[in-house]
Amino acid sequence: MALQACFALSCQGPYVQNNGPKSVFSLPRTLLHSISLPRASCPNRKEAVILSFCWSKRKLILALSINGSLLNIIPDTILAIEMGELERYTDAKEGFTLLRPSTYVKVDKAGATVLFEEVNKGSNNIGVVVNPVRLATLGEFGTPQFVADKLIQAEKRKESTKDVELIGVAERPGHGGLQVYEFEYRVDSTRGGVKRIFSAAFVASKKLYLLNITHSDKPESPLDPHTRMMLEEVLHSFDVPYIT
Repeated sequence: MALQACFALSCQGPYVQNNGPKSVFSLPRTLLHSISLPRASCPNRKEAVILSFCWSKRKLILALSINGSLLNIIPDTILAIEMGELERYTDAKEGFTLLRPSTYVKVDKAGATVLFEEVNKGSNNIGVVVNPVRLATLGEFGTPQFVADKLIQAEKRKESTKDVELIGVAERPGHGGLQVYEFEYRVDSTRGGVKRIFSAAFVASKKLYLLNITHSDKPESPLDPHTRMMLEEVLHSFDVPYIT
């Protein structure tokens, strides 16, 4: 895993200004746009509550309107509805959680804390590696752009790499204000052709958590929007477990 290699403690460098590519990741679907709904028409002219469901394969928007005024909805409702496609996986021992596609199966692989593979397409996979570190926060290692540069350098050093392109760099807050870095890049390799990689990293309890999502993205069969959105949901869900 290139992301794992770029986090070697001996490679710590100075902080740099994050002026690289802006994030191209889609916003989580918990951010919903306002929708105008028609006012209900009732024989007795009393106020009506309209419950409107707008369903597609990738999202369901639940809108409640009173006198044409849209109410806010609970994001967890959307997530719960989508559980048929994405399932929550939590490793309480290692201390991380993420969503995974329900069509992916868990497999054993040396060096991976956990690995999920798409059935009959093992090259499409989602892996997590957890290792102890001396860092207290991810920021101590460097900025997102600094880490992205190290990541691309690690990919270029591989003999199998023909070309690599950095697409997106982002930082988001995790649970409890945790720093989470996210990266997206494309690799053309002699091993499996062109692949799209989504990666995320954070440090918690003196442990480095690395997520790597790999999916085929060949010119003749590019990554489709539906699958991309699903993999981005997995990327954005990588975090420490919520304690209730």
